[in-house]
Amino acid sequence: MNLALWILAGALALAFTAGGASLLLMPKERYRAVGPSQRWVDDFGDVHLKIIGAIKIVGCLGLILPAATGVAPVLTPLAACGLMLLMSGAATTRFRRGEWKLLAGDLFYLSMFALLAWGRFDLSPL
Repeated sequence: MNLALWILAGALALAFTAGGASLLLMPKERYRAVGPSQRWVDDFGDVHLKIIGAIKIVGCLGLILPAATGVAPVLTPLAACGLMLLMSGAATTRFRRGEWKLLAGDLFYLSMFALLAWGRFDLSPL
């Protein structure tokens, strides 16, 4: 179970680090032009998008570094809970915008973070 949780944490960290970095580095117009799934940025200002990107990157660091270094490993499931909250906000935005197919993806990520938090809190704590 420990290996499965490490793989899940690594995959989620890679995906969300890429997403957070693109929010930090790309201007809003260019990020919006990536595809129809990125129209949600219209609801947020530039500063808000940079903050969301920073939260994603810090959360991803929290998924990996505390567990890997053994320094305050309780931060790993807490980071998963924080990213779960981030995804609940994303799901709320999708719901409000009526983007039902994209909402399913957000709920999938939310459930993966919930699984990771549960696994690190209860099933295979560090």
